[in-house]
Amino acid sequence: MFFGSFNPIHTGHLIIANYFAQGLDLQQVWFVVSPQNPLKNSEDLLDQEHRLNMVKLAIENNACLKACDEEFYLPKPSYTIDTLNHLEIKYPANQWVLIMGADTVGTLPQWKDYRKIVDQYEILIYPRPFYSMKEISMFPGMKLIKEVPLIEISATYIRTAIRAGKNCRYLLPEKVYEYIVRNGLYG
Repeated sequence: MFFGSFNPIHTGHLIIANYFAQGLDLQQVWFVVSPQNPLKNSEDLLDQEHRLNMVKLAIENNACLKACDEEFYLPKPSYTIDTLNHLEIKYPANQWVLIMGADTVGTLPQWKDYRKIVDQYEILIYPRPFYSMKEISMFPGMKLIKEVPLIEISATYIRTAIRAGKNCRYLLPEKVYEYIVRNGLYG
């Protein structure tokens, strides 16, 4: 499970997800598109359907990656523990592993029932440039995956650059870039 706003999904997300799917022999990586992260400002948040469409376009030819809209049908705001509980019931045969960036680990104490998440699920952490790894030691069950390529692309940068009229073509999958241009998003 790779939770996020994916506002928009970019090449860095895909590199990380593909690495985890193939490099760690996970059966599949699900991009869980979150309608609204309770810890983030929704001011720049694009409609969930646009974000889901972009994820689908980005991963359409990779069977190891899957777009997941389960949170669209759950009460808002979206809480990871509620989504995981829902998925455990809906897909009882699946074993869920969470993928998160090192920048997210420091926010875990603010999450609803974060101890249950940390205690009940395997959590794989990918390093993020300029983020300390010391928070990971607070949660012994987490595993830092050091071999993952360090990606310094951010959706915030992409949104800002598009607003400024800059070309972000090479930071996004081609079909996602075309979708953004065609629909006049982030302008």
